[in-house]
Amino acid sequence: MTEKTDHKTTRRGFLASGIAVGGAVASGRAAVAGEAEITEMQPWRRNLGDPVNNAPYGTPSQFEADVLRRPVAWLTPDATTAVSFTPLHALDGTITPNGLCFERHHGGVAQVDPEKYRLMINGLVDRPLIFTLQDLLRFPRENRTYFLECAANSGMEWRGVQMDGVQFTHGMIHNVEYTGVPLRYLLEEAGVQTAGKWLLAEGGDASGMSRSIPMEKALEDCLIAFKMNGEALRAEQGYPVRLVVPGWEGNMWVKWLRRLEVGDMPWHHREETSKYSDLMADGRTRRFTWEMDAKSVITTPSPQAPVLHGKGPMVLSGLAWSGRGSIPRVDVTLDGGINWHQARMDGPELDKSLRRFYYDFNWDGTALLLQSRAHDSTGYVQPTKDALRSLRGVNSNYHNNGIQTWHLGKDGRVRNVEVT
Repeated sequence: MTEKTDHKTTRRGFLASGIAVGGAVASGRAAVAGEAEITEMQPWRRNLGDPVNNAPYGTPSQFEADVLRRPVAWLTPDATTAVSFTPLHALDGTITPNGLCFERHHGGVAQVDPEKYRLMINGLVDRPLIFTLQDLLRFPRENRTYFLECAANSGMEWRGVQMDGVQFTHGMIHNVEYTGVPLRYLLEEAGVQTAGKWLLAEGGDASGMSRSIPMEKALEDCLIAFKMNGEALRAEQGYPVRLVVPGWEGNMWVKWLRRLEVGDMPWHHREETSKYSDLMADGRTRRFTWEMDAKSVITTPSPQAPVLHGKGPMVLSGLAWSGRGSIPRVDVTLDGGINWHQARMDGPELDKSLRRFYYDFNWDGTALLLQSRAHDSTGYVQPTKDALRSLRGVNSNYHNNGIQTWHLGKDGRVRNVEVT
């Protein structure tokens, strides 16, 4: 669903409507509905199933066919520069399946022959080098799980509610385990000269996508990655090699990486100003806004994942992340920020990686205003959208990490709204 919406409400009006938050989770429920599915012989029990290797590369169940990345046609001029969004509402845990990781391209998906692939390091280095893929595989490798988020994720919401679906408001993100070579190993091999303070990363796609990265970041934790979640990168994720820049905006994670040039200053000054700066309300700009601020979102219930079971026990679930560290805590509210409750965190607390949170409660069927609020390991707390707008205005299309609100109606439907 990609239609624009315009839903606003107030905490006071919501409270006056008679909201009541449910108490303890019920211990169980009588097995009344669905008894026939247990006692009668069902079709899938009458015949043998598909044989082993019927699908040599495994595919999801036919009943999950609607769990797909989805584009929004009007966002970009054509399909080669388009975005397809991760279906966050249909996922759980923290690892994004390779086939559902969001895409963003500038010149379409390049199809690079791994036998002909080359990576050059040149510029202010003692030894300009060219690596084949096999050369890269000879370096010590590491496995690291990181989120990748586009700086424009939630950017359409700066000026108010636009999209009714978490896939479209927050789906320009994924979280995978990357396997690759720390970039510092290659730079050490080439010998970075003292004057080398910046690195230009250039992609091998038709757009010649390139971005400048400070040398400190390149040496700190960047990876030259060739695997994701254990298998080779997908073509749309930069096969055979991409750059991984943990915690920093996704457009710096150059795909189909072909060249790294060491220099003494950023390249393309005009481009750097437009790509790495956010225009403030007073005309000033926030320069070099690389790091992604702490953020969270409730993925279920959400507009694409309504409550179908009616009142009773409910598991609220969501994701939180920060480009500056880990996520030790997330709070949730059921009444638009009047009362906050600490969520149950699940899974490892990894640096610059998604963290799953849950809140278990008993829904009594009344309307709710659902929000989540992330705390990162630096002490930063996710702000409201109004707080961000008062500080930065609404001129930017990037770096919107404001608290998201979903309205859960009595009928179980969920809408994207804002509270004031």
